[in-house]
Amino acid sequence: MRVEDLMTSKVFTVEQHDLIDRVFFLIHYERIRHLPVVEKGKVIGIVSDRDLYKALGPKSNSNAIEAATGTGTSELHVVPKKVQHIMHRGVITVSPDTYASEAAAKMAENKVGALPVVDKDNKLVGILSSTDILRVFSKIEKASEEREKRIAAGISHK
Repeated sequence: MRVEDLMTSKVFTVEQHDLIDRVFFLIHYERIRHLPVVEKGKVIGIVSDRDLYKALGPKSNSNAIEAATGTGTSELHVVPKKVQHIMHRGVITVSPDTYASEAAAKMAENKVGALPVVDKDNKLVGILSSTDILRVFSKIEKASEEREKRIAAGISHK
């Protein structure tokens, strides 16, 4: 199985000069955890939900989040910090034809939750997340368990 069989092709991205409020929006409203940082379509970094939370700091940190008072409502204001200040550079990437097992090993070895998938020109073509790997692992494992149950019951394969 290859990375191209598992990856997500519709990838949300940010640029290094975007403000982190864009990251906040994408993470919360699109329900994603990793955003490749691109420049002219090429991957130059990655930012995760954890990077965002570190940048925002603890909820009591008034430098990061301010609550508007007086109107009875509160608004969330993210500090005007740029993505370049919170992104990770030197991103580990894979190509679409990389074996899924090799990509999973890279993720585990480097303790990362996602790998941008790039073509030979380093242009972003997808992203492979730990969720993508787990989804396939669970299907394979379930099929194996079903096979074991059939064998134990003396039922021939279908």
